[in-house]
Amino acid sequence: MSNTIETIKEQINNNDILLYMKGNPRAPQCGFSSQAVQALMSCGERFAFVNILDNPDIRAELPKFANWPTFPQLWVKGELVGGCDIIVEMAGNGELQELIKNAVGESEE
Repeated sequence: MSNTIETIKEQINNNDILLYMKGNPRAPQCGFSSQAVQALMSCGERFAFVNILDNPDIRAELPKFANWPTFPQLWVKGELVGGCDIIVEMAGNGELQELIKNAVGESEE
């Protein structure tokens, strides 16, 4: 499983905005992933995603690595932001847009 952990670390390090989710942004496979995608899309920036349903090893290992038991999981600039409830709450109070804007801005510098 160490290869899986290495893959997770690479994905997190290589993508400023990364959503581990069930399904994909065009066809989320659960309501929580759908809500997270909608919140992220409202920020107007591109983001990477990993469909954990297609990656059972990542689905099994990421919760242990992240110390976060559920999906979706949003990672920004290598830091775990949280799951659906946190993402939706942050979108509602403007924090998500600011976080995403800052992450993209840092990448372009």
